[in-house]
This record gives sequence, structure tokens and C-alpha cells, in this order.
Amino acid sequence: MKLRIRIPFNVAGRYRVKLVLAIAAFWTIIDTAVYLYRFYFEHVQFNPDAWNINTTTVLVVRIVMIFGVCLLMAYLLVYILKRVARHLPLWLSLCIKIIAMAAAAFVLNFVLHFTYIWLIERQPTPEDIGEFNRYYHEIYKASMIIPHFTRWMAVFLFTILFIEVNEKYSPGVFIDILSGKYLTPRIENRIVMFIDLVDSTPIAEQLGNRRYFRFIRDFIYFISTALLENNGQIYQYVGDEVVASWKIKDERSNRQCVKALLDCRKILLRNKTYFQRTYNVVPEFRIGVHAGEVTVGEIGVIKKDLAMSGDIMNTTSRLRSISSELGQRFVASKEFVTACNLNSELAVPLGKYDLKGKEFSTEIFSLQF
Repeated sequence: MKLRIRIPFNVAGRYRVKLVLAIAAFWTIIDTAVYLYRFYFEHVQFNPDAWNINTTTVLVVRIVMIFGVCLLMAYLLVYILKRVARHLPLWLSLCIKIIAMAAAAFVLNFVLHFTYIWLIERQPTPEDIGEFNRYYHEIYKASMIIPHFTRWMAVFLFTILFIEVNEKYSPGVFIDILSGKYLTPRIENRIVMFIDLVDSTPIAEQLGNRRYFRFIRDFIYFISTALLENNGQIYQYVGDEVVASWKIKDERSNRQCVKALLDCRKILLRNKTYFQRTYNVVPEFRIGVHAGEVTVGEIGVIKKDLAMSGDIMNTTSRLRSISSELGQRFVASKEFVTACNLNSELAVPLGKYDLKGKEFSTEIFSLQF
């Protein structure tokens, strides 16, 4: 039996809760906008006095009710369907989600029309099966269901695609890409951290290919959780290496990467028993961290991605590499130490070193945590 100690309600949990609330609000806004449009052209246009206090009350009740329905549907999409389709191919996962959402759209259409008939049209509720069937067939006749069903399917499909694409990048990055923020390369001041698994080759030989892949997946899961918990943006995964960044702001914000480093160690220690029982290996890591200007922009033709380039990326990679040569786990540049205002107890100077590919020597510090 696998034992995994999780951080209660971590960043992934908060992200999913916010996602459910955002999706439910988005769907409710769309429904309300369509409802108001329909109400205007069917009532207010012909009778300006049609909107009254009762109409406002009905609208509020309807919004609350629809938001509740949308919450349940968003929970189905974000939690249940995601768990069911987690290990399925992407095409099959999308098919299952679309079919489930189609069924949900069918139910939602039923709820919306009944509320409209009972609350707005003020028609009596059906008293027997025959009258209920008449309502059912009236609601689901082709002339009514096709436009509403099509609209909701388009909304659901957009939502599913938004979630899939958003999870390819760090939370919030997709919005920047969608808005075209990085179509033109931008210069940004960032802290960049390279995190690398220690003794990856011996571990791979010990575990074999399949077990090693699962080991790496668990290692990256816990490391990523700690990084995201401290507002780090995951730039990329390269084998057993994780590259993350933070935008340079004030001293307090800059120190989030220091806390992220501490949390990476803590979360691996908390899950030491799990790794020991499952793989008979407890992962350790080394880092290189630097601060400075990077160029961020979209690249690619067939496959597009968000890329960061510049001297800072090369220097950080060299810092991570030299950490093993110096017998240090956490190596940082002077620029990073200055950006976070770390004292000599936390950042011990190691001197200046000639890094590969660098014209000038780089002052290096060992982070003591």
C-alpha cells in the first residue's frame, strides 16, 4: 500500500476550488446575459412596464439557482471527470468530457426552461404524467432545444479546451498568451531557479526505466507543489530537472523563492517514508539560482511555446552544474543574494569562479538552510 503525505489543501487544491468557482460564475453570467436578452425582446420591448419588483426577485432567485447548478457541473468537470480520464489518451479524455457535458447540457436546458415557464410565464406546474409529458415535449422540441443546446455545448467545449491549455502552462500564463502579451518579446527582470535531482544516473540504474519514470514523476509532483505554493512559475521540465521563475518585485516578494526552496526540502522530508517504501530511495536535489533580465516570448511554428532566453538562463544552468563540483547543494549568484537581501549567515560567499561560456568571473554564494 502506497503511503503519501500531502500538504492539506495545497496550491493544487486551491487552484481547483478557484477554477470551479470561476467556471460556475462564467456559465452563470452567460446564462443571465442570454436570459435578459430574451426577456427584453419577448416582454419589455412590447410592454415597458413588464420589468417590476417581482421580475427582479425572480431574476435573483434564478441566478442563485443557476449558479448552484453550474457549481455542481463545474465540480463534475474539474474533479470527477478529471479523475476518471486522468490516465486515458487525450482524445478519449476529451470525448468522455464532451459526452458528459452534453448530458449535463441536456439537464441544464431542462432546468432553465422549466424555471422560465414556472417563474416568468407563471404557468401552473404539471399535475399529472400526461401534462408533465406535454411540458417535456414542448421544452425539447427541435425549434427550442437546438439553439440552446448548441450554445451550451460551445460554452462547455471552450471551457474544456481552456482548462486543458491552461494546465499546459503555469496558472495565469495562459491568460498572458491568450491576450497576446508575449507575441512581441518582452524584457523582464526575473529570478530563475534550476532544480536538479542528485545522483540521477545511479538511481535510474537501480530502479530500471519504468520505476525510475514513476520516481521522477513523484519527485517532480512534490517539487512543483512547493514551487507553485510560493507563486513560482514552472517554465519547463527537462528530464529530472525543473526550471522555475519569479518576477522580481520587492524584497519580500523576491524571498518567496527562498521559501519555495525550504518548502521543497520539507515536502520531500514529509514524504520520506513514501519514497523509501515505494522505491527504496529518498530523493535529494541541488539548485542553481540567479537573477536578472530575461527575454520572454512565444516561439515555434507547428508547436508554439513560451520561451525565456538570455545570459541569465545560461548562467543559472552553469551555477547548477558547478554546485556538484563545489560540493554544495544550493548555489546562488551575487545578483540573487542582492535581490533577496540575504545576510552572510544565509548566503556564504565562495569566491569568484570562471563559468563555462562566461567571459568574466562570477561571484558565487552557498545558501545555508
